[in-house]
Amino acid sequence: MATTRCWTLVPRGRALSLHTAARATAAATETSGSDVAAPSVARYPPIVASLKAKSKAARQRRVERWQAAVHGAPSVEAKLRILTKMQFMKYVVYPQTFALNADRWYQAFTKTVFQSGLPPASAGSDPAPAPDLAALRAAACDCLLQEHFYLRRPRPAPLFQQQQALASPFLHQLVTALTALLSPLNPALATAALDHKREVHFYWVRGEEIIPAGHRKGRVDALRYQINDKPHNQIRISAQLPEFVPLDYSIPVEIPVMKCKPDKLPLFKRQYENNIFIGSKLADPCCYGHTQFHLLPEKLKRERLLKFNCADQIETIFRANGIASLFAWTGAQAMYQGFWSQADLTRPFVSQGVITDGKYFSFFCYQLNTLALTVQADQDNPRKNICWGTQSMPLYETIENNEVKGFNDDVLLQIVQFLLNKPKEVRPQPLMNEEKTLDVGL
Repeated sequence: MATTRCWTLVPRGRALSLHTAARATAAATETSGSDVAAPSVARYPPIVASLKAKSKAARQRRVERWQAAVHGAPSVEAKLRILTKMQFMKYVVYPQTFALNADRWYQAFTKTVFQSGLPPASAGSDPAPAPDLAALRAAACDCLLQEHFYLRRPRPAPLFQQQQALASPFLHQLVTALTALLSPLNPALATAALDHKREVHFYWVRGEEIIPAGHRKGRVDALRYQINDKPHNQIRISAQLPEFVPLDYSIPVEIPVMKCKPDKLPLFKRQYENNIFIGSKLADPCCYGHTQFHLLPEKLKRERLLKFNCADQIETIFRANGIASLFAWTGAQAMYQGFWSQADLTRPFVSQGVITDGKYFSFFCYQLNTLALTVQADQDNPRKNICWGTQSMPLYETIENNEVKGFNDDVLLQIVQFLLNKPKEVRPQPLMNEEKTLDVGL
């Protein structure tokens, strides 16, 4: 039986006219053409190296990220914290060392040129007033006689402790007496801070090495150094001493190049907290160095070196102590002002040093011109740190009864000249506002 089919008509909308259809077709064609001609825009983030990979690009990115954090630090305290918080194995540099020819090694570690003699006085500095030499000589002789004649000790000092028993109190009394007598001639000494056996620390990076063993074998790593110094006395002032030479002064002397690792000096690696310290905290207004006084230990005395046929190392010990100690002190002062390896100095930092064993005195002047000591920062850096020094000279010949014989006025006058060196009147501002404008990079 056939089934009946029903058809239902559905009404259609009003169709487009021929003119309207032509316009719509033309618009669609133009739109598709513009889409094809427009350049494609990436819709994904840029491809960068992983922070945890072992590639060179990954290491470069980690370094740039760390440098950006240092540049963006809100204060000097935060910056020092970032620079020193990561603890790695580092070489511990001893300013007073028995190593042979240590001064040449220390010049390479600190990029320092040594010049024999003292620098000329600054051109813009006022001439120092003439001190009362007779009163200063009498004060120095009284300090000597106090320890060698007037003071009666119940028993002699133990072996290898004569320096601490005789020379140490003499040097402390000499510095305090001369500072008090010269304060009227140099107003900076009246407001200065006089430290006694205050610690000074400095941490820096210089050079690279390939790790020989361990889970990081074959990687390139930086050579890190730490100086832990303890001067016998040091004078800190609130204004900076004038420079000896301009910041970009080109000195025609080459720095010694050591082709061996520092282990051959010998130096040994330790891992402990990285410290940068000038002898006071950041809030102390006396944040600039004036003069340091160092006392050599008993094992480095002149008589002991002559006994072991090491006469050629006598002056080397003085030079090594002066270079290492003054570099650490001036470097810490510069970092207290916001400078570091990727934000190099815009002005030099100057300090003075006196090295003695109680009888022989040697004088040093140090000017820090650069902190860009890393391999990346030192590629196009012509600046060099400069250290001037003298040969050791005796203050006196001998002491008999209550008389000092053969007193050397030249040594006393050189100490006085160091103490009369006064800073400029205008105090420079720290770097914190300038450093945020620097570009981040290696």
